[in-house]
Amino acid sequence: MELAQRLHQLGTESAFDVLVRARKLEAQGRSVIHMEIGEPDFPTPANIVEAAKRALDEGWTHYGPTQGYPELREAIAEQVSRTRGVPVSPERVCVVPGGKPIIFFPILALIEPGDEVLYPNPGFPIYESMIKYAGGVPAPLPLVESHGFSLDLDTLAARLSPRSKLLILNSPQNPTGGAIPERDLAEIARLVRDRDLIVLSDEIYSRILYTDRHHSIASYDGMLEKTIILDGFSKTYAMTGWRIGYGVMPEFLVQAVTRLMVNSNSCTASFTQRAALEALRGPQDSVDRMVAEFRRRRDAIVEGLNRIPGFRCATPGGAFYAFPNITGTGMSSQELADHLLQNAGVAALSGASFGSYGEGYLRFSYATSLANIEEALRRVDTAVRELVRV
Repeated sequence: MELAQRLHQLGTESAFDVLVRARKLEAQGRSVIHMEIGEPDFPTPANIVEAAKRALDEGWTHYGPTQGYPELREAIAEQVSRTRGVPVSPERVCVVPGGKPIIFFPILALIEPGDEVLYPNPGFPIYESMIKYAGGVPAPLPLVESHGFSLDLDTLAARLSPRSKLLILNSPQNPTGGAIPERDLAEIARLVRDRDLIVLSDEIYSRILYTDRHHSIASYDGMLEKTIILDGFSKTYAMTGWRIGYGVMPEFLVQAVTRLMVNSNSCTASFTQRAALEALRGPQDSVDRMVAEFRRRRDAIVEGLNRIPGFRCATPGGAFYAFPNITGTGMSSQELADHLLQNAGVAALSGASFGSYGEGYLRFSYATSLANIEEALRRVDTAVRELVRV
């Protein structure tokens, strides 16, 4: 029995592949500093954990509404309305198990074979994976280092065509940490407003921002009815293992996403929804402390990377990734990533694993302690100086 051909269109996340290799080295007694996985190293805040415990004791262990509990959708709608400055009703909200379903389901619902989907490159690998799985045509948009890793707007304008059905934006961005400036968002809105095209705006890092308040393309005139906002709880509240996220979208898409949920997951776990309600309506000081610590780590890793021969690292505006340019070392991204893992015990990711425009870069997650970051910088510096004979 052979697998269906469409399954071969699915990609994967290299972070998990590198994690497996790193764990094997650790099993051999090697010391490895993990900078490959993109998840906060903070515990889920205690008030959220306690809310989940209460929910379990109170019997929130059964099926819930496929679209999500009304009280959680109301809280999400209030939060999105306040932070994006747009009127959002609970009817526009779908609660799903994690952020990826709001990539998976809308692409399945909207994209016919041959339709073009424009997406950032380097970018989250699941974008391209799902485009291909749905039979769409991937149309990568280069992110520009000299422009803070925002989109090349000239390229976007040139690549828009009648076949373009979906534009994926991600800000703050994985893997670069870049944030799309407000003026760029305004221009993107102008370019797509009158087209038969939907925007999927991945805003999962919207609270992990260092330089400015978060801007969403949904807030521009005429864009709310053309935008799917992807957000969730994994990054903001250190809830990666809880598997809960949400999408805010036009109501015609809510029906489609809800139908796909019925056919795949039935619903998101009830007790995690009670925890998510506490996350939104409870105290936010834990988020503020986490972001402040990420800022401290960001400053340390950027400074350290810029001292390494052959490295050049822009200061990320959000998320928790540093994305240094390593072309000055004379090595490819994969060669250097492999060398650092095998010979320095530092697990980082090749920029090329996020798309062809990521060649010449590495991604380091600084969602680890400052002590680990400092030790990793020392190891990388030593390994690179040996390679380039400085």
